[in-house]
Formats: sequence, C-alpha cells, structure tokens
Amino acid sequence: MLGKLVALFLLVSAILAAGALYYLQVYWFYAEVTPAPGQDVLLMPLNGEMPEPVSYADFTAIDADSSPIRYRACFTTTESLDRLRATFVEVESVTPRNAPGWFDCFDAESLGRELEAGTATAFLSIKNVHYGVDRITAISRGGNGYVWHELNDCGSKAYDGTVVGEECPPRPAPES
Repeated sequence: MLGKLVALFLLVSAILAAGALYYLQVYWFYAEVTPAPGQDVLLMPLNGEMPEPVSYADFTAIDADSSPIRYRACFTTTESLDRLRATFVEVESVTPRNAPGWFDCFDAESLGRELEAGTATAFLSIKNVHYGVDRITAISRGGNGYVWHELNDCGSKAYDGTVVGEECPPRPAPES
C-alpha cells in the first residue's frame, strides 16, 4: 500500500511540475508591450545610421526579459511596399520565430511562406537592439506587419560559444 501512495505522489508531482513548466514558458514570462506612438515600427534607411518611423496602426506586441529574442509584434500599415523597398534596408534569409499560440496575430509559418513567395518583404528595423540581436520587420502586400528579433552573425557566434572575433563589438559587461 505504501508503494502505491509513493508512486501516486510521484506521478501527481510530475504532472504538476510539467504543468508549471509549460505555463511558465508559454504565459508567465511574456508581458504586453505598451505602445509608444511613432516609435514602435522603425526601419533602417538605405543611406542612414538611425532607423526612421513608418506609419502604422493596430500595434500589439509582447516581450520577455528572460530572452532577447522573445519580442513579437503585429501592426497594419498603409505604406506602399514598393516605396518601402526603395527606401529601406531589406534583409534576406530570415525565418520568423514562432510566437506563443495565444498571441494569434503572429503566425510565423504563414509569414515564412509569404516571405518565400515574395508577397512580404523583411526589413532591418534596429541593428543590435540587444547585443548580437537585430530587430526585423516584415510587411506584406496587404499591409500587415510583423516584428521579431533575430540573432545576427555576432550573436550567433557569441551564443554558440564560437570565438567572436574582431569584426564584432565587445560584449557589454553583465548588469549587477
């Protein structure tokens, strides 16, 4: 009888731990981003050093302090995709990162297909928004926009343990 109680206790503990781990990863760490009108959607101009704002509406975003690549945002814009392509820096070979299922405006799989088909274009928004992480903004022909964070070359090297090299800026000191 005692063995059955111990087994039941272990099973219940494992189920509770798995549920808590799932909840923490999918819901707990994320927070809604408070919109900052005129500052939420920025794109890097072709011949510029500083990102410039783009007109947008219906902005919603989530972020988490636990990782620099958890940022996701959605918005709409009336800007012409052709004008944006002629004015701002495009990025190639990016793959949108999945968002939590409850953040339903951001569908990484569908956006990835649009980028491959050329019905959406990805732009550099902010270089090194965090060390080794760039903010990417993709805009579709229909005016839907999506934002996520992507590791750049320095970030990929830094986070996989490869020697970073001289072409990358020094890593910032850890915050105390």
